[in-house]
Amino acid sequence: MAAIDPANTAVLSMDFQNDVVSGFVTVAPELLARAGQLLDHARSAGIPVIHVVVHFRPGHPEVAGHGLFAMVKDSNRLVQGTAGAAIHDAVAPKDGDLVVTKKRVSAFAASDLECVLRASGRTHLVLLGVATSGVVLSTIRAAADLDYTMNVVRDCCADREEDVHQFLIDRIFPRMAPAITAREFMDGVQAR
Repeated sequence: MAAIDPANTAVLSMDFQNDVVSGFVTVAPELLARAGQLLDHARSAGIPVIHVVVHFRPGHPEVAGHGLFAMVKDSNRLVQGTAGAAIHDAVAPKDGDLVVTKKRVSAFAASDLECVLRASGRTHLVLLGVATSGVVLSTIRAAADLDYTMNVVRDCCADREEDVHQFLIDRIFPRMAPAITAREFMDGVQAR
């Protein structure tokens, strides 16, 4: 693992919201603890932490009655200001962190993430979040098209199906975002 340049890197912590994390009960405790440690390490190295969340207004006017988000609308989840839409306490924002709100799967979809990153001059993204086949995949594809360099933190991501997670991490992501572990990230920052 090459050294990680804190001056050029931003960490994206994506969709670690109570309504989302609750679907990952079997992996969430260790996943969330490890992600929390990684975020603290990034902060201590001066690497910006950007939390990406998906929020909708009451009644979900941004959501059509069909498609991927229809289930979210029908179950009244991810409504801005509710406990379910809040970021889980284990990875909650701290002073200096940014929170970016999106309206679809990718962190770049209907958000100001691109503006924030370009203004900061950060071109290397370190991604973690749930689900691997959702926000992580969609964000990697969008960021690759925008010419960001990336790493995905394999043990700070999860999917409902472990084989899908492994396939994406091992077979699809390496061309765009080689996988590292949380420990490799922390060692890479220290190696600088």
